[in-house]
Amino acid sequence: MNRFVGLVLMLMMAQVASWAEMLVYVSVSGEKRIAIFRLDEKTGGLEAAGSLDVDGAPGPIWEHPNRPKFFAALRSGGKLATLDVDRATGMLSVGHLTMPGESSPFVLPDPSGRYLLSAYYGAGKVMVHSIAADGALSAEPLQVIDTAKNAHCIRLDPSGRFGFVPHTGPNAVYQFRWDGEAGRLTANDPPTATGTPEGAGPRHIYFHPALPVAYTANEMGSSVTVYGFDSSSGTLTAVQTLPTLPADFSEKNTCADVEATADGRFVYVSNRGHDSIAAFRVDGKSGRLEAAGWYPTEATPRSFNIDPSGRYMVAAGQGSGKLATFRRDAVSGALERLGTYEVGRSPAWVMIVDRP
Repeated sequence: MNRFVGLVLMLMMAQVASWAEMLVYVSVSGEKRIAIFRLDEKTGGLEAAGSLDVDGAPGPIWEHPNRPKFFAALRSGGKLATLDVDRATGMLSVGHLTMPGESSPFVLPDPSGRYLLSAYYGAGKVMVHSIAADGALSAEPLQVIDTAKNAHCIRLDPSGRFGFVPHTGPNAVYQFRWDGEAGRLTANDPPTATGTPEGAGPRHIYFHPALPVAYTANEMGSSVTVYGFDSSSGTLTAVQTLPTLPADFSEKNTCADVEATADGRFVYVSNRGHDSIAAFRVDGKSGRLEAAGWYPTEATPRSFNIDPSGRYMVAAGQGSGKLATFRRDAVSGALERLGTYEVGRSPAWVMIVDRP
């Protein structure tokens, strides 16, 4: 009997393993839909799996930390959507809509999954909504804070106690304290990061997974800035800025997205104009960067994402309407182009989820 039970368990585990897959969700803003692809974990190839039509041009998408829910901003309609995720297939349906009335370029559930934080580019503000047990957002925000024009992103530090909002307009990263019990942001002291380079235009921010360091992709400066992070005060101080472009490139360019690998060894930034992904090696002690190469991708790479295993990257070409897939070398950080896939007009966001 024990041998039989063991055999059954082994078969069950093998079956579960065969079900495991990675799914790629892409906001196709020009067609008001979210496209879904399967990512082959052996080859890095993509296969179309489905699509969800939504009431507005979708922008940022973020996964709930502990429920089968996503949150998406429908930017052309000034809405925030709760998306239900089918556990069996990974397909999406719209579960709830709320209307802050503004267009959000970034949404982020807090680590507890009780609150959704959002930034507003045109309106120059940040908001906090509560998240109900079924994923529904509060009809009215719990908090609205006026910051400045071009609030492009909102992220929490790894401890979940501090919040940061890069602004391309006033060239500043706003700093907040985050009360995860009350669901409230309060301005930190000082209210903005120290030493942001003049004319940089910080757009997105990403924290190193282990070191007290954060990185910003600087839209106007075509650069990446390394900030030292004081985890006791929750404040940032710029310590290094590097160009994201090769020295011989002099045409127009703006940076968009930034992401560090899970092992903390590399940082990547997307160049819109040079149409490339810039790679940087990370010093294991200081977190400072060293240029590690440029990899051509589709036109106007607004968003990209590294899969949870760290082996693949998918980048969306907003200008071409195509996705580029890459295999990533974990030792050198090099990207090997694998394929190109039609996705639709103006893809604005890529999110890869490892779904059992």
